[in-house]
Amino acid sequence: MTSKGRVTIREVAERAGVSMATVSRVLSGNHPVPASTRARVLRAARDLDYVANAHARALVGGGRKMVAVVLRQVTSPFYAQVAEGVEAEAAARGWLCLVGTTGGDPGRELEFVQLMREEGARLVILVGGVVEDDAYRERVAHYAQALASAGARLVLCGRPAPDPDIPALVVEFDNEAGARAITGHLLSAGHRRIVFLGGLPGNTALDARVAGYRAALAEHGLGPAAAHVVDCGLGRAAGHRAMTELLKAGGVPGPGDTATPETATPDTATSGTATRDTANPGTATPDAAPARFTAVFAGDDMVAAGALRAIADAGLRVPQDISVVGYNDIPLAEDFNPPLTTVRTPAEELGRAAVRIALRDPEHAAGAHHLLGTHIVVRDSVQPPPPGREDGGSTPV
Repeated sequence: MTSKGRVTIREVAERAGVSMATVSRVLSGNHPVPASTRARVLRAARDLDYVANAHARALVGGGRKMVAVVLRQVTSPFYAQVAEGVEAEAAARGWLCLVGTTGGDPGRELEFVQLMREEGARLVILVGGVVEDDAYRERVAHYAQALASAGARLVLCGRPAPDPDIPALVVEFDNEAGARAITGHLLSAGHRRIVFLGGLPGNTALDARVAGYRAALAEHGLGPAAAHVVDCGLGRAAGHRAMTELLKAGGVPGPGDTATPETATPDTATSGTATRDTANPGTATPDAAPARFTAVFAGDDMVAAGALRAIADAGLRVPQDISVVGYNDIPLAEDFNPPLTTVRTPAEELGRAAVRIALRDPEHAAGAHHLLGTHIVVRDSVQPPPPGREDGGSTPV
Protein backbone atom coordinates (compact mmCIF):
# COMPACT_ATOMS: atom_id res chain seq x y z
CA MET A 1 0.00 0.00 0.00
CA THR A 2 1.13 3.49 -0.75
CA SER A 3 0.37 6.54 1.36
CA LYS A 4 0.72 8.98 -1.58
CA GLY A 5 -2.14 10.84 -3.25
CA ARG A 6 -4.81 8.91 -5.11
CA VAL A 7 -3.65 7.45 -8.43
CA THR A 8 -6.04 8.30 -11.26
CA ILE A 9 -7.27 6.25 -14.18
CA ARG A 10 -5.48 8.72 -16.46
CA GLU A 11 -2.13 7.80 -14.91
CA VAL A 12 -2.85 4.09 -15.42
CA ALA A 13 -3.75 4.77 -19.05
CA GLU A 14 -0.54 6.72 -19.63
CA ARG A 15 1.58 4.00 -18.02
CA ALA A 16 -0.08 1.28 -20.11
CA GLY A 17 -0.09 3.33 -23.33
CA VAL A 18 -3.83 3.01 -23.87
CA SER A 19 -6.91 5.21 -23.61
CA MET A 20 -8.80 5.82 -20.37
CA ALA A 21 -11.79 4.06 -21.92
CA THR A 22 -9.69 0.94 -22.44
CA VAL A 23 -8.53 1.03 -18.82
CA SER A 24 -12.13 1.36 -17.70
CA ARG A 25 -13.19 -1.61 -19.82
CA VAL A 26 -10.36 -3.77 -18.46
CA LEU A 27 -11.03 -2.90 -14.84
CA SER A 28 -14.79 -3.34 -15.10
CA GLY A 29 -14.40 -6.72 -16.78
CA ASN A 30 -17.62 -6.13 -18.70
CA HIS A 31 -16.18 -5.73 -22.20
CA PRO A 32 -13.93 -7.88 -24.41
CA VAL A 33 -10.32 -6.68 -24.47
CA PRO A 34 -7.29 -8.38 -26.10
CA ALA A 35 -5.36 -10.47 -23.57
CA SER A 36 -2.10 -8.58 -24.16
CA THR A 37 -3.82 -5.24 -23.59
CA ARG A 38 -5.54 -6.51 -20.46
CA ALA A 39 -2.21 -7.76 -19.05
CA ARG A 40 -0.54 -4.41 -19.80
CA VAL A 41 -3.31 -2.44 -18.07
CA LEU A 42 -3.38 -4.70 -15.02
CA ARG A 43 0.41 -4.52 -14.70
CA ALA A 44 0.28 -0.71 -14.84
CA ALA A 45 -2.49 -0.61 -12.21
CA ARG A 46 -0.51 -2.91 -9.96
CA ASP A 47 2.74 -0.95 -10.39
CA LEU A 48 0.96 2.31 -9.54
CA ASP A 49 -1.01 0.74 -6.66
CA TYR A 50 -4.22 1.89 -8.32
CA VAL A 51 -7.49 1.20 -6.51
CA ALA A 52 -10.78 2.32 -8.06
CA ASN A 53 -12.45 4.93 -5.88
CA ALA A 54 -15.19 3.26 -3.86
CA HIS A 55 -17.51 6.27 -4.03
CA ALA A 56 -17.09 6.60 -7.79
CA ARG A 57 -17.85 2.91 -8.28
CA ALA A 58 -20.98 3.29 -6.16
CA LEU A 59 -22.28 6.02 -8.50
CA VAL A 60 -22.19 3.59 -11.42
CA GLY A 61 -23.54 0.68 -9.40
CA GLY A 62 -20.20 -1.08 -9.01
CA GLY A 63 -19.40 -0.16 -5.44
CA ARG A 64 -20.00 -2.32 -2.39
CA LYS A 65 -21.70 -1.07 0.73
CA MET A 66 -19.27 -2.99 2.87
CA VAL A 67 -17.63 -2.48 6.25
CA ALA A 68 -14.74 -4.61 7.51
CA VAL A 69 -13.96 -5.12 11.19
CA VAL A 70 -10.52 -6.42 12.15
CA LEU A 71 -10.15 -8.07 15.57
CA ARG A 72 -7.39 -9.76 17.49
CA GLN A 73 -9.62 -12.78 18.12
CA VAL A 74 -13.30 -13.73 18.09
CA THR A 75 -13.21 -15.98 21.16
CA SER A 76 -12.94 -12.97 23.49
CA PRO A 77 -16.42 -11.92 24.69
CA PHE A 78 -15.44 -8.24 24.43
CA TYR A 79 -14.29 -8.48 20.81
CA ALA A 80 -17.33 -10.57 19.92
CA GLN A 81 -19.67 -7.91 21.32
CA VAL A 82 -17.91 -5.13 19.39
CA ALA A 83 -18.18 -7.16 16.17
CA GLU A 84 -21.86 -7.78 16.90
CA GLY A 85 -22.40 -4.04 17.20
CA VAL A 86 -20.66 -3.36 13.89
CA GLU A 87 -22.70 -6.08 12.16
CA ALA A 88 -26.01 -4.89 13.64
CA GLU A 89 -25.47 -1.27 12.63
CA ALA A 90 -24.24 -2.23 9.16
CA ALA A 91 -27.19 -4.59 8.59
CA ALA A 92 -29.66 -1.91 9.69
CA ARG A 93 -28.31 0.27 6.88
CA GLY A 94 -28.28 -2.48 4.29
CA TRP A 95 -24.52 -2.89 4.36
CA LEU A 96 -22.46 -6.06 4.46
CA CYS A 97 -19.99 -6.72 7.29
CA LEU A 98 -16.83 -8.79 6.99
CA VAL A 99 -14.89 -9.94 10.06
CA GLY A 100 -11.19 -10.77 10.08
CA THR A 101 -8.88 -11.86 12.89
CA THR A 102 -5.16 -11.22 13.23
CA GLY A 103 -4.06 -13.08 16.36
CA GLY A 104 -2.12 -9.92 17.17
CA ASP A 105 0.07 -10.28 14.05
CA PRO A 106 0.74 -6.87 12.40
CA GLY A 107 1.52 -8.63 9.11
CA ARG A 108 -1.93 -10.23 8.97
CA GLU A 109 -3.50 -6.91 9.89
CA LEU A 110 -1.69 -5.23 6.99
CA GLU A 111 -2.81 -7.93 4.56
CA PHE A 112 -6.42 -7.64 5.67
CA VAL A 113 -6.45 -3.84 5.37
CA GLN A 114 -4.91 -4.09 1.90
CA LEU A 115 -7.45 -6.71 0.81
CA MET A 116 -10.38 -4.63 2.04
CA ARG A 117 -8.97 -1.58 0.26
CA GLU A 118 -8.76 -3.52 -2.99
CA GLU A 119 -12.25 -4.97 -2.53
CA GLY A 120 -13.76 -1.55 -2.02
CA ALA A 121 -14.77 -1.65 1.64
CA ARG A 122 -15.97 1.83 2.61
CA LEU A 123 -14.99 1.45 6.27
CA VAL A 124 -12.18 -0.56 7.84
CA ILE A 125 -12.51 -0.78 11.63
CA LEU A 126 -9.54 -1.87 13.78
CA VAL A 127 -10.58 -2.96 17.28
CA GLY A 128 -8.84 -3.25 20.64
CA GLY A 129 -5.93 -1.99 22.71
CA VAL A 130 -2.42 -2.10 21.30
CA VAL A 131 1.17 -1.46 22.29
CA GLU A 132 1.59 2.09 21.02
CA ASP A 133 5.18 2.15 19.80
CA ASP A 134 6.83 3.78 16.77
CA ALA A 135 6.01 0.80 14.56
CA TYR A 136 2.32 1.04 15.46
CA ARG A 137 2.22 4.79 14.84
CA GLU A 138 3.83 4.41 11.43
CA ARG A 139 1.58 1.48 10.53
CA VAL A 140 -1.68 3.24 11.39
CA ALA A 141 -0.72 6.43 9.58
CA HIS A 142 0.05 4.26 6.55
CA TYR A 143 -3.32 2.51 6.76
CA ALA A 144 -5.27 5.74 7.13
CA GLN A 145 -3.61 7.52 4.24
CA ALA A 146 -3.78 4.52 1.91
CA LEU A 147 -7.47 3.95 2.64
CA ALA A 148 -8.24 7.64 2.20
CA SER A 149 -6.49 7.60 -1.18
CA ALA A 150 -8.94 4.88 -2.26
CA GLY A 151 -12.00 6.75 -0.99
CA ALA A 152 -12.32 4.58 2.13
CA ARG A 153 -12.06 5.42 5.81
CA LEU A 154 -10.15 4.01 8.77
CA VAL A 155 -11.90 3.77 12.14
CA LEU A 156 -9.94 3.00 15.31
CA CYS A 157 -12.30 1.38 17.78
CA GLY A 158 -11.08 1.16 21.38
CA ARG A 159 -7.56 2.21 20.42
CA PRO A 160 -6.05 5.70 20.14
CA ALA A 161 -4.97 7.56 17.02
CA PRO A 162 -1.20 8.05 17.16
CA ASP A 163 -1.52 11.44 15.48
CA PRO A 164 -4.62 13.65 15.53
CA ASP A 165 -3.83 14.80 11.99
CA ILE A 166 -4.13 11.40 10.32
CA PRO A 167 -7.44 10.77 8.50
CA ALA A 168 -8.90 8.31 10.99
CA LEU A 169 -11.99 8.38 13.19
CA VAL A 170 -11.43 7.29 16.81
CA VAL A 171 -14.25 5.82 18.90
CA GLU A 172 -13.26 4.53 22.34
CA PHE A 173 -14.43 4.42 25.96
CA ASP A 174 -12.88 5.97 29.04
CA ASN A 175 -10.75 3.16 30.45
CA GLU A 176 -9.10 5.35 33.06
CA ALA A 177 -12.37 6.71 34.47
CA GLY A 178 -13.85 3.22 34.75
CA ALA A 179 -10.81 1.92 36.59
CA ARG A 180 -10.79 4.90 38.92
CA ALA A 181 -14.46 4.32 39.74
CA ILE A 182 -14.16 0.59 40.45
CA THR A 183 -11.04 1.11 42.59
CA GLY A 184 -12.91 3.82 44.47
CA HIS A 185 -15.70 1.31 45.08
CA LEU A 186 -13.24 -1.05 46.77
CA LEU A 187 -11.70 1.77 48.79
CA SER A 188 -15.15 2.92 49.92
CA ALA A 189 -15.79 -0.61 51.18
CA GLY A 190 -12.75 -0.24 53.44
CA HIS A 191 -10.04 -1.96 51.38
CA ARG A 192 -6.56 -0.46 51.45
CA ARG A 193 -4.49 -3.36 50.10
CA ILE A 194 -5.73 -3.78 46.52
CA VAL A 195 -3.74 -5.61 43.86
CA PHE A 196 -4.24 -4.92 40.13
CA LEU A 197 -4.10 -8.28 38.35
CA GLY A 198 -3.61 -8.20 34.59
CA GLY A 199 -1.18 -5.45 33.67
CA LEU A 200 0.67 -5.38 30.35
CA PRO A 201 3.13 -2.46 30.06
CA GLY A 202 2.69 -0.54 26.83
CA ASN A 203 -0.84 -1.77 26.07
CA THR A 204 -2.99 1.34 25.73
CA ALA A 205 -6.16 -0.07 27.30
CA LEU A 206 -4.46 -1.72 30.28
CA ASP A 207 -2.11 1.20 30.92
CA ALA A 208 -5.17 3.45 31.16
CA ARG A 209 -6.79 1.08 33.67
CA VAL A 210 -3.62 0.98 35.75
CA ALA A 211 -3.51 4.79 35.67
CA GLY A 212 -7.11 4.98 36.92
CA TYR A 213 -6.34 2.46 39.68
CA ARG A 214 -3.35 4.50 40.86
CA ALA A 215 -5.29 7.77 40.63
CA ALA A 216 -8.04 6.39 42.89
CA LEU A 217 -5.49 5.28 45.48
CA ALA A 218 -3.97 8.75 45.47
CA GLU A 219 -7.40 10.40 45.77
CA HIS A 220 -7.98 8.38 48.95
CA GLY A 221 -4.69 9.53 50.48
CA LEU A 222 -2.66 6.41 49.76
CA GLY A 223 0.93 6.92 48.63
CA PRO A 224 2.62 5.40 45.57
CA ALA A 225 3.81 2.41 47.62
CA ALA A 226 0.18 1.25 47.98
CA ALA A 227 -0.04 0.41 44.26
CA HIS A 228 0.75 -3.20 43.31
CA VAL A 229 0.39 -4.17 39.66
CA VAL A 230 0.83 -7.78 38.55
CA ASP A 231 1.81 -7.94 34.89
CA CYS A 232 0.29 -11.23 33.77
CA GLY A 233 -1.61 -10.13 30.66
CA LEU A 234 -5.24 -11.02 30.05
CA GLY A 235 -7.18 -14.28 29.84
CA ARG A 236 -8.64 -16.75 32.31
CA ALA A 237 -5.53 -18.94 32.46
CA ALA A 238 -3.29 -15.94 33.11
CA GLY A 239 -5.56 -14.77 35.93
CA HIS A 240 -5.67 -18.24 37.49
CA ARG A 241 -1.92 -18.69 37.39
CA ALA A 242 -1.11 -15.21 38.73
CA MET A 243 -3.67 -15.46 41.53
CA THR A 244 -2.38 -18.89 42.51
CA GLU A 245 1.15 -17.51 42.73
CA LEU A 246 0.01 -14.58 44.87
CA LEU A 247 -1.84 -16.83 47.27
CA LYS A 248 1.10 -19.19 47.59
CA ALA A 249 3.31 -16.21 48.41
CA GLY A 250 0.80 -15.04 51.00
CA GLY A 251 0.16 -11.67 49.37
CA VAL A 252 1.81 -9.22 47.00
CA PRO A 253 5.39 -7.93 47.24
CA GLY A 254 5.92 -5.11 49.68
CA PRO A 255 7.24 -1.65 48.76
CA GLY A 256 10.25 -1.87 46.48
CA ASP A 257 9.92 -5.59 45.75
CA THR A 258 9.23 -6.96 42.28
CA ALA A 259 9.17 -10.34 40.64
CA THR A 260 11.23 -11.10 37.57
CA PRO A 261 9.30 -10.04 34.44
CA GLU A 262 8.16 -12.56 31.86
CA THR A 263 6.65 -12.05 28.42
CA ALA A 264 2.91 -11.30 28.38
CA THR A 265 0.44 -10.92 25.55
CA PRO A 266 -2.81 -8.96 25.73
CA ASP A 267 -5.37 -11.71 25.23
CA THR A 268 -3.66 -14.99 26.03
CA ALA A 269 -2.21 -16.71 29.06
CA THR A 270 1.40 -15.87 29.95
CA SER A 271 4.24 -18.02 31.11
CA GLY A 272 4.82 -15.95 34.23
CA THR A 273 4.02 -12.79 36.11
CA ALA A 274 5.80 -9.64 37.20
CA THR A 275 4.79 -7.27 39.96
CA ARG A 276 5.36 -3.55 39.64
CA ASP A 277 5.60 -1.29 42.67
CA THR A 278 5.33 2.43 42.10
CA ALA A 279 7.66 3.25 44.95
CA ASN A 280 10.66 1.50 43.42
CA PRO A 281 9.81 -0.29 40.17
CA GLY A 282 13.33 -1.21 39.20
CA THR A 283 14.30 -3.40 42.16
CA ALA A 284 14.09 -7.15 41.65
CA THR A 285 13.67 -9.06 44.91
CA PRO A 286 11.53 -12.14 44.19
CA ASP A 287 11.94 -13.65 47.66
CA ALA A 288 11.05 -10.58 49.72
CA ALA A 289 8.54 -10.93 52.56
CA PRO A 290 5.08 -10.17 51.12
CA ALA A 291 2.56 -7.61 52.26
CA ARG A 292 -1.06 -8.84 52.51
CA PHE A 293 -3.96 -7.86 50.27
CA THR A 294 -7.71 -7.89 50.80
CA ALA A 295 -9.04 -7.13 47.30
CA VAL A 296 -8.21 -7.83 43.65
CA PHE A 297 -8.96 -5.57 40.71
CA ALA A 298 -8.76 -7.84 37.65
CA GLY A 299 -7.79 -6.24 34.34
CA ASP A 300 -10.83 -7.81 32.69
CA ASP A 301 -13.61 -10.24 33.56
CA MET A 302 -11.78 -13.27 32.19
CA VAL A 303 -8.82 -12.54 34.48
CA ALA A 304 -11.36 -12.25 37.29
CA ALA A 305 -12.78 -15.67 36.32
CA GLY A 306 -9.34 -17.21 36.68
CA ALA A 307 -8.74 -15.42 39.97
CA LEU A 308 -12.07 -16.63 41.39
CA ARG A 309 -11.17 -20.22 40.52
CA ALA A 310 -7.73 -19.91 42.15
CA ILE A 311 -9.21 -18.40 45.31
CA ALA A 312 -11.75 -21.23 45.55
CA ASP A 313 -9.01 -23.81 44.92
CA ALA A 314 -7.12 -22.34 47.88
CA GLY A 315 -10.12 -22.88 50.16
CA LEU A 316 -10.94 -19.17 50.41
CA ARG A 317 -14.22 -17.39 49.80
CA VAL A 318 -15.20 -14.37 47.75
CA PRO A 319 -16.06 -11.87 49.10
CA GLN A 320 -15.77 -13.05 52.72
CA ASP A 321 -11.98 -13.48 52.55
CA ILE A 322 -11.02 -11.56 49.40
CA SER A 323 -13.08 -9.16 47.30
CA VAL A 324 -12.73 -9.32 43.50
CA VAL A 325 -13.82 -6.90 40.78
CA GLY A 326 -13.43 -7.06 37.00
CA TYR A 327 -13.73 -4.98 33.87
CA ASN A 328 -15.99 -5.13 30.75
CA ASP A 329 -19.12 -6.80 32.22
CA ILE A 330 -19.17 -9.68 29.75
CA PRO A 331 -22.50 -11.57 29.60
CA LEU A 332 -21.21 -14.38 31.84
CA ALA A 333 -20.08 -12.03 34.63
CA GLU A 334 -23.45 -12.21 36.37
CA ASP A 335 -23.22 -16.02 36.35
CA PHE A 336 -19.83 -16.20 38.07
CA ASN A 337 -19.72 -17.55 41.62
CA PRO A 338 -20.33 -15.11 43.16
CA PRO A 339 -21.81 -12.75 40.53
CA LEU A 340 -19.05 -10.29 39.66
CA THR A 341 -18.97 -6.59 40.45
CA THR A 342 -17.37 -5.03 37.40
CA VAL A 343 -17.13 -2.06 35.04
CA ARG A 344 -19.60 -2.15 32.18
CA THR A 345 -17.97 -1.05 28.96
CA PRO A 346 -20.24 -0.24 26.01
CA ALA A 347 -18.75 -2.96 23.80
CA GLU A 348 -21.69 -3.42 21.41
CA GLU A 349 -22.37 0.31 21.33
CA LEU A 350 -18.69 0.86 20.53
CA GLY A 351 -19.15 -1.15 17.34
CA ARG A 352 -22.45 0.50 16.49
CA ALA A 353 -21.03 3.98 17.07
CA ALA A 354 -18.01 3.28 14.88
CA VAL A 355 -20.31 2.63 11.91
CA ARG A 356 -22.94 5.22 12.76
CA ILE A 357 -20.57 8.16 13.28
CA ALA A 358 -18.41 7.35 10.26
CA LEU A 359 -21.44 7.21 7.95
CA ARG A 360 -23.39 10.06 9.51
CA ASP A 361 -20.81 12.72 8.70
CA PRO A 362 -18.26 11.18 6.34
CA GLU A 363 -16.65 14.46 5.34
CA HIS A 364 -15.84 15.44 8.94
CA ALA A 365 -15.45 12.07 10.66
CA ALA A 366 -11.76 11.76 9.77
CA GLY A 367 -9.64 12.99 12.66
CA ALA A 368 -12.61 13.13 15.06
CA HIS A 369 -12.42 11.56 18.53
CA HIS A 370 -15.51 10.22 20.31
CA LEU A 371 -15.29 9.01 23.92
CA LEU A 372 -18.01 6.78 25.39
CA GLY A 373 -18.65 6.42 29.11
CA THR A 374 -18.52 3.43 31.47
CA HIS A 375 -20.24 2.61 34.75
CA ILE A 376 -19.99 0.17 37.65
CA VAL A 377 -22.32 -2.81 37.92
CA VAL A 378 -22.54 -3.81 41.60
CA ARG A 379 -23.15 -7.49 42.30
CA ASP A 380 -21.96 -9.82 45.07
CA SER A 381 -18.16 -10.05 44.88
CA VAL A 382 -17.28 -7.15 47.20
CA GLN A 383 -17.73 -6.62 50.92
CA PRO A 384 -15.66 -4.86 53.60
CA PRO A 385 -12.44 -6.66 54.57
CA PRO A 386 -12.66 -9.00 57.57
CA PRO A 387 -12.17 -7.36 61.00
CA GLY A 388 -8.50 -6.78 61.69
CA ARG A 389 -7.49 -6.92 58.01
CA GLU A 390 -8.51 -3.43 56.88
CA ASP A 391 -4.87 -2.44 56.51
CA GLY A 392 -3.65 -5.72 55.13
CA GLY A 393 -3.56 -8.12 58.04
CA SER A 394 -2.94 -11.83 57.55
CA THR A 395 -4.78 -13.59 54.74
CA PRO A 396 -6.07 -16.96 55.96
CA VAL A 397 -4.21 -19.21 53.54
